[in-house]
Amino acid sequence: MPRCVFPLIAGFLCAAGCASSWMGTGGPVPAVNPLFVQAGNEEVLWERTVDVVHDFHFEIARENRFSRVIETDYRTGSSLLEPWHHDSVGLENRLESTLQSVRRKLLIRLIPDDQGAGYLVSVEALKELEDLPGIAANSAGGATFQESEPLDRDLNLVVGQSAPSGWFPVGRDVALEQRILESLQLAYSQ
Repeated sequence: MPRCVFPLIAGFLCAAGCASSWMGTGGPVPAVNPLFVQAGNEEVLWERTVDVVHDFHFEIARENRFSRVIETDYRTGSSLLEPWHHDSVGLENRLESTLQSVRRKLLIRLIPDDQGAGYLVSVEALKELEDLPGIAANSAGGATFQESEPLDRDLNLVVGQSAPSGWFPVGRDVALEQRILESLQLAYSQ
């Protein structure tokens, strides 16, 4: 390994350590999930919730106002080199997303309160890791001619993965849920 790589890695780790304060390793008291919100106008509550989802760069897959559910598409976890994305909360999650393929999706429910005084906003951040059955990419050797074998005119060479990626759930991402709930509290208070 070249000697110039070690200072580069050390620089990234130092920057990541200095950046951990704005990446969410410490902070305010955790928000309660589901979050109670006093709101008389469901339309304003819904639009502010959608705005917060977009602030975290999640694309909405399904919005159902009758069921009061917002579901997003899966989003690939942001790495150490993507500080502008907020889906990987904390240095540990950023490092994991840098070294392992991670994806997350959000499921947000707006549940009317029994007394009619407001809504309970429930946030679930589901996290999955990728499990490849084998090597992800083919080598250049698969598309070259072998000198020891007769010429084979098979033009349908396999390109890319030999099998689809497998994703397995690892549970909920509580740090992301807390960050979204904090953002929702701030959005609802304005």
